[in-house]
Amino acid sequence: MQERHIETREQLETLCQDIGHSPWLALDTEFMREKTYYPQLCLLQLCNGDIAASIDPLALESLDPLMEILYDPEVIKIFHAGSQDLEIFHLLWKRLPSPLFDTQLAAALLGLGDQVGYANLVQQLLDHQLEKGHTRTDWSRRPLDQDQLRYALDDVIYLGEIYPLLQQRLQAQGRSEWLQEDFCLLADPASYAVAPQTTWKKIKGRQRLKGVQLAVLQALSGWREEQAIRADRPRRWILKDDVLLELSRRQPVDHKALRRVRGLEEGIIKRSGDRLLKLIAQAKALPRNQWPVEQRPALRLSSNQEAVTDLLMCGLRLLAGQARITPSAIASRRELERLVAGDRDNLELLGGWRRKVAGDALLRVLAGELTPRIQAGKATLV
Repeated sequence: MQERHIETREQLETLCQDIGHSPWLALDTEFMREKTYYPQLCLLQLCNGDIAASIDPLALESLDPLMEILYDPEVIKIFHAGSQDLEIFHLLWKRLPSPLFDTQLAAALLGLGDQVGYANLVQQLLDHQLEKGHTRTDWSRRPLDQDQLRYALDDVIYLGEIYPLLQQRLQAQGRSEWLQEDFCLLADPASYAVAPQTTWKKIKGRQRLKGVQLAVLQALSGWREEQAIRADRPRRWILKDDVLLELSRRQPVDHKALRRVRGLEEGIIKRSGDRLLKLIAQAKALPRNQWPVEQRPALRLSSNQEAVTDLLMCGLRLLAGQARITPSAIASRRELERLVAGDRDNLELLGGWRRKVAGDALLRVLAGELTPRIQAGKATLV
């Protein structure tokens, strides 16, 4: 394996010439976002099986020579749990590379673990233990030492070795095409688009709010998102989640009431107090039909529906065992509860490979056409 560290335009152009006709590239990124809204790309690693390179974007004016290769539709781009890496592509270059192959998704389909970590997968497939000493490295600091570069390159060198092994297993099991829907979703720009008015849905603790309180939370979280984007600062630096929740609950009407909100700093009140009060008042004035609601409120199943869900869980475990896949990689109990309650919209269980492995059979269980039974001491679907 030829290893390179790229810090100059000339080195980058030479690298691009040498890897330009690769059928696939293993890719990884190192980034920082502790002090920013947008992730700061600090290192880009790639490997084509013959050459492994760490590219320093902080030392280069532009990565343009590499773009043609990264976005070449003839080159398969390999990631492990690639959503965060792909978010960087989307934010920096406004488009996503494709076609993709994600080794974590492939591992789940092959029964190697649900959301298995990279180091764990390397250990399973290659019997090699990766160094973990740089997981908390500040990748923005220069110079990077040899141990850091070694750690970074290992992330793509072994990724390139894992890829053909997973491909072989998928082909042997007749599952090579099963993941295409998942990979297309991973490469869908809509998955990475930020809509400020929907960010309230990600705030933990929002379930304790109701009615107009959610309308206030939506307005305040949308404002916070816009401020964070404009200043390129973490959301929590603008307003912490618990403060947003408290503002939504109390709905203060003046500066005196704002100062009673625990955690709301005086500096924020001075700079943005009037704006916060206006947003709260506007949200409170919305008609009831414009208040946001939880997309899927907590299900309240009857005792009979709970029993049917238990039956589906039994079926799921049997089907997953037959396919040698972790049950949780196919569906959660929450999804089965939705199925029992008659909510079938956007269920992963009823799409792609999950439907082939278990979805159709579980629909037959629900219809009474299949049922778990004990035969010769073993559970089976009859």
